[in-house]
Amino acid sequence: MPDHDREPDPSLVTGASGYVGGFLVDELLRRGRRVRALARDPSKASRPPAVDVRGGDALSGRGLREALDGCRTAYYLIHSMGRGSGPDAEFARRDREAAVNFGEAAREARVERVVYLGGLGATGPDASEHLRSRHEVAELLRQRVPQLVYVRAAMIIGQGSASFEMLRHLVTRLPVMITPRWVETRSQPVAIGDVVAALADVAELREVPGEVQLGGADVVTYREMMSRAASVIGRRPPTIVKVPVLSPRLSSYWVSLVTPVETGLVRPLVDGLKSEMVVEREPPAGINDRPLGFEDAVRAAL
Repeated sequence: MPDHDREPDPSLVTGASGYVGGFLVDELLRRGRRVRALARDPSKASRPPAVDVRGGDALSGRGLREALDGCRTAYYLIHSMGRGSGPDAEFARRDREAAVNFGEAAREARVERVVYLGGLGATGPDASEHLRSRHEVAELLRQRVPQLVYVRAAMIIGQGSASFEMLRHLVTRLPVMITPRWVETRSQPVAIGDVVAALADVAELREVPGEVQLGGADVVTYREMMSRAASVIGRRPPTIVKVPVLSPRLSSYWVSLVTPVETGLVRPLVDGLKSEMVVEREPPAGINDRPLGFEDAVRAAL
């Protein structure tokens, strides 16, 4: 276990109604942490009574300074991810504006540490638009909050995770798949429990690097993930026919047809599969020391 020698509370969680945010709030409460949650409309927020829900909106900047007042730690889990965000330039602009607003409010409130969750993978010209935007958000936050911890996770495995639900429905509904080259891209999928534990841990450590990379115990291709997930679920692994001309756009269309994942989420998820998501720099001792392997992460999700 890491040497927890920093008092992180009060802690503000943005995106608390989202997938990772909901799990993180539960983990912080389990540790006895004092948690605030940011919500556009507190009257509609469904959180445990122990959570102090504050009204505010990162995109407009409304209520951020008041919500952050007195907090020592803030978790930034906000990103558009394609839900009704329109063209790529539009979602990137929205994420940029929200990050600037939050970073400046955190600086004014003298928040000691901001923990931001982004994704593993390339960040240069070959990266997907969404991965580049995630990295840009980290840079904008770091310019305003010197003690930023940029946590970068590979594909998250957990019930309700869009990436996992896409994988699960593909292997349960399609006996044969025609796929592009991305099925051979390597990834290091990580269990949701390991991600939220790491997010909680990095706020409690006195010294932590500016970037923390998170992955599971196994490095696998997407083809291997589908085969191994099918075995855990009790299905025959799908037959995969790889073709070089299937574009991410066309791939996202057929994925949308056979999975319940929102159409706006499918395209960025498929785009991201062209980049390897493998840990290149091990996290500090005590952070994600014993991550679950792929099969165990799938079992936990099920």
